[in-house]
Amino acid sequence: MRGWRDTLGNLRLMRTGLRVAYQSHPQKGRKPVAIFNASTRISRISLNAAFSLLTAWGLQLAGIPVVHFVCKAGMSRCVLGTNRDDETSLPPCQACIAQTNRSLVSAPVIWFSYEKSSELAREIQKMGISELSTFQYPLKIGEHIEMELPLGNLVTPALRWVLRRHHLIDDEPTRFIYREYILSAYNVAREFVKFLDAVDPQCILVFNGQFFPEATARWISVQRGIRVITHEVGLRPLTAFFTEGEATAYPLTIPHDLTLSEAQNAQLNEYLAQRFQGQFSMAGIRFWSEMSTLGQDFLDLAANFEQIVPVFTNVIFDTSQPHSNTIFPHMFAWLDMILEIARQRKETLFVIRAHPDETRPGKESRESVHQWIQHNQVEKLPNILFVEAQKPLSSYELIQRSKFILIYNSTIGLEASILGKPVLCGGRSRFTQIPTVFFPSSQEKYKEMIEEFLDANAIEVSAEFQLNARKFLYYQLFYSSLPFGEFLEEDGVWPGFVRLRSFNWQKLLPQNSATIAVIQEGLLEGGDFMWKDHSS
Repeated sequence: MRGWRDTLGNLRLMRTGLRVAYQSHPQKGRKPVAIFNASTRISRISLNAAFSLLTAWGLQLAGIPVVHFVCKAGMSRCVLGTNRDDETSLPPCQACIAQTNRSLVSAPVIWFSYEKSSELAREIQKMGISELSTFQYPLKIGEHIEMELPLGNLVTPALRWVLRRHHLIDDEPTRFIYREYILSAYNVAREFVKFLDAVDPQCILVFNGQFFPEATARWISVQRGIRVITHEVGLRPLTAFFTEGEATAYPLTIPHDLTLSEAQNAQLNEYLAQRFQGQFSMAGIRFWSEMSTLGQDFLDLAANFEQIVPVFTNVIFDTSQPHSNTIFPHMFAWLDMILEIARQRKETLFVIRAHPDETRPGKESRESVHQWIQHNQVEKLPNILFVEAQKPLSSYELIQRSKFILIYNSTIGLEASILGKPVLCGGRSRFTQIPTVFFPSSQEKYKEMIEEFLDANAIEVSAEFQLNARKFLYYQLFYSSLPFGEFLEEDGVWPGFVRLRSFNWQKLLPQNSATIAVIQEGLLEGGDFMWKDHSS
C-alpha cells in the first residue's frame, strides 16, 4: 500500500512539474532566481523541499526565470546523509538524485559533483576539534576577490545538529565527519562561485541558511552583494516563513501601531486554548498525544516549599545556533548557574523540564539535559524535581502555580508571558526582539535578577510584556506563517513529510494564490513576506 501511494505521489509530482514547464514562458532579459536546498530531503518531499518547489513553480508560471543549483553526489558527506553511528557510511546519493530528477523536471538545473581538494585535506588531516572549529581557507569568490572562507564556523552548526550535541568530542569519528564537512563545504563553495558566474541571479533562495551547504552559498552570496532569502517551517501546520534575515532566528518587525482587533484576539485565544492542552504540532511533529495534570504527588512535594520556579530547557540545535548564545556560551552553562543558585535556595522548588523533542526517535539528543542531571547528581537535591522529556506533564498548569519562569530560548517563555507570569530568559529567542520577557545583558545581571526575584514578595511585570507577547505570537502565527495547505497535505506516514494535493496549475499564479503573491513580491520587489489577508 505504501509503495503504491509513493508511486502515485511521484507521478503527480512529475506531471505537475511537466505541466508547469509547458505553461512557463520566461521573460527575456530578466535575471533568474537561483534556488538551493541540498539539506531538505533525500527520497521524499519534506515541508521545506515542497515550499521551495512550489515557489519555483509559481515564479516560472509568472514568467520569472528559475535556475536550481543541485547536488549530484557533490559532497563526500552531507547533513541528512550522515550516519552518526557509522561515520564511514556513504550518503544515499542515488536515492537523492532520483528524487531530484522527479522533482525538478520543470526548470533548468545546474548540477555539481564532488572533487576533493588534496591540498585542503592534507592541511586539516592532523587538526583537533578546536582547530577545525575556527579553520579558514582562501577562496576566490570573484575575478579579483579572494577571501578567507570560514569553513569551521560554517560547518559547526550542522555537525552539532547531526551529532545532537553542543560539546563535540575530540575523537576520530567526530574529527572525520568534521573534515569531510569542511572538504564538502569547500567543494560547494568552489562550485557555487562558478554557478553565480554562469547564472548571474537577481537573488538566491536557500533553505534554512544554517546547514553548511546552504550556509556556504549564503556566505558567498552576501560577500558578492547578492540578496539571499532563507526559508523555514512556520508556526502553524503546512506554513512557511521566508525572510532576508536568518530564518532560524525568525527576525520580525512588529509594527508599533499594531493593535489586535476583537476578532484577532479571539483567534489567538482559540489557538492558545488548544496549545495549552498539548494540541499542536511543529514541522509536522506532534509532541504530545496527551497531557496530564499535576498529580497529588507533585502537590504534596510542592507543599514543602515556599515557591515554585520552573526551568524550561530546549533541544541542542535550537540552543547551539550562533545567534542564540548571547549571554551564556551555551545552555548547559546557564543550567550550571541555576544549579549553583538552587543549592543555596532550599526554600524554593526548582522544576527542571526537559524539552519533549529531546528523545524523539531517530533524533535523540546525545548531549541531553537528562545526562546533565545525572552528571551533576541533581536527583540528590531535595528542592529540584526533574521532569523527563517523554512525561506529558502540563507545563501550563506548572506555570500557573509558579512564582516566575526560567527559560533559555523556548517558545513556552512567550506563552508564560501571555499568561502574565514573569519570565527570565537566558538565550536570545525569537521574541526577545521586542520587550516580552526579562532579558538581562550579562551573566552577572542575570544572576542578580534571579536572586532578586526569589527574594521579592511580588514581582512587578510590565503590562507591555503581556501585550507585546500577544502581538508577537499573533504576528508569528497569522502574518509571518504563509499557508501552503491549498497545495500540500501531510504524508500520513512519515512525520514532517508531505504530498502534493491535486490542484490546477493555474492556482500557482500570483493572482490566484495570496501565498504565492506574497512570496513573489518579497523575492522580486523587496516585500516583507508577510501575509496580507487577516480575515481568517
